[in-house]
Amino acid sequence: MNKADKNVGQSRSAARSSTVALILVIVLGMIAVYGLSRWMDEHRPQASSAFEDEKLYLTGAAARRVSLSFNGLIADWYWMRALQYVGRKVLKHESEQSHEAMQSKVQLDDLGSLDLRLLYPLLDTTTTLDPQFMAAYEYGAVVLPEINVDDAIRLLQKGISANPSAWRLYHHLGYIYWQRGDYARASAIYNEGARIPGAAPWMSVMSARMMTEGGSRATAREMYGRMYEQSDDAQIKQMAALRLMQLDSLDERELIRKVLNEYQSRIHRCASSWKDVFAALRTVPGLRLDQTGAPLDPSDTPYVLVKGGCDVDLSGRSLVPYR
Repeated sequence: MNKADKNVGQSRSAARSSTVALILVIVLGMIAVYGLSRWMDEHRPQASSAFEDEKLYLTGAAARRVSLSFNGLIADWYWMRALQYVGRKVLKHESEQSHEAMQSKVQLDDLGSLDLRLLYPLLDTTTTLDPQFMAAYEYGAVVLPEINVDDAIRLLQKGISANPSAWRLYHHLGYIYWQRGDYARASAIYNEGARIPGAAPWMSVMSARMMTEGGSRATAREMYGRMYEQSDDAQIKQMAALRLMQLDSLDERELIRKVLNEYQSRIHRCASSWKDVFAALRTVPGLRLDQTGAPLDPSDTPYVLVKGGCDVDLSGRSLVPYR
């Protein structure tokens, strides 16, 4: 065998060795995931009757120790568990609501009544396994405040510590403090995030607005508008869009209420139907009316007269959040 043939043989042998090594890594990864899942199920603590429908999993530190360096893969597994956990709770709630002939639907940022006490541990483990898992931080920033605001803050602070250049995490942390009505703290957080290289210019604008008009409807519209633009999560974008619809509806109802009050002052009675105020409603900028003359809310559902025609409210069929 000449030298060239010998080199070719060695190259082929090395290639086969690399292929075998890669296959071995994949197989070991699959075995590790399966073994970890079995270990977690067998060693989970005894749960009370209140937890019988849920599984308790390893803490992030423990999961890292047994994940055999497949942290990213296990983090994805925990992330899916977190989404499934919330999804099951929401479906159960909506099923019970329909059984009671109630029409309300829970919103992503209003899940406090669903007893999601395991959500923070699941998100915490996800982000311990993969500290750069931005979707988990973002999701927690929206959902956790209604469950446990301290957990929400803790998760975002953890994300900022692990990702100091991620200015969007400052946006989400500022959002939490804005929700709490702590506008000074929210302003400081936006200001801190605005100083990060590459941060969006509107972070400085949000910092100033928090100090001057933190609780205003305009600030809320800016907040949800930015959240809609920046998020890659379809559920969060939908939540932000619904909250923007809610703000538009609040503006519209104020204008309609003004028309109803003027009619009552002039005629000395409340409107018996939308036809009574049809001419006045047509002059309201941006207000849309259906064929019967009823004003439409942002979800294209007619508003309804309440309090004997003296006031306006959302229909029970509306997609606009009520609270």
